[in-house]
Amino acid sequence: MSRLSRPSPLERTESDATSCQQAATRTYDRRRGLYAVRVLPGGAYVTRRADEMIVTVLGSCVAACIRDPATGFGGLNHFMLPESESGTWNGVSAAMRYGNHAMEVLINEVLKSGCRRQDLEIKLFGGADLTDGPTLIGSSNVAFVLGYLEAEGLAAASVDLGGATGRRIHYHPSTGVVHRLLLAAASHPVLVADERSFKDHLARTTVEGDIDLF
Repeated sequence: MSRLSRPSPLERTESDATSCQQAATRTYDRRRGLYAVRVLPGGAYVTRRADEMIVTVLGSCVAACIRDPATGFGGLNHFMLPESESGTWNGVSAAMRYGNHAMEVLINEVLKSGCRRQDLEIKLFGGADLTDGPTLIGSSNVAFVLGYLEAEGLAAASVDLGGATGRRIHYHPSTGVVHRLLLAAASHPVLVADERSFKDHLARTTVEGDIDLF
């Protein structure tokens, strides 16, 4: 039986899109003539608008780009660790920071739009190992997301996972186009520090209710 059955913590907005509360910021990109929605770690965003692109920066984290190719409705998540049964982060409920919850929520949201499971278009990015050590979080995230799709009987249309390079992703759900920029090695220490800082911040911060449904 599929695990994709829990309610979604994504909320409707005035832009006819859906976003995780406090997990995405929306600005206008004059050069591209589009709204750019930046998804932060532990966040997700879906939209049906052709004038929106979804942007995120990935180190060891993984992002899934999922859409209905028939309608262009789709979105992106950004998870930090593979999975958690309880959905807690150092005692704080923060389910979207874990891959099993983030994947379930995003897939369910696209399915709710009327898409059939077999028609989901899924593209995966991230999971770099930017540091050496006994625990390679990037590799763990990659192994999780590939195993998750296999267990759910879903196939990825495109995969760009692993390695030792950070990525910046620009995703256009209306067309399915993804522009991927590999980050220069000089930026990696900053990216690693940002990820660690964000995780430390999350451990000390109470998460607001709209994300905390698990």
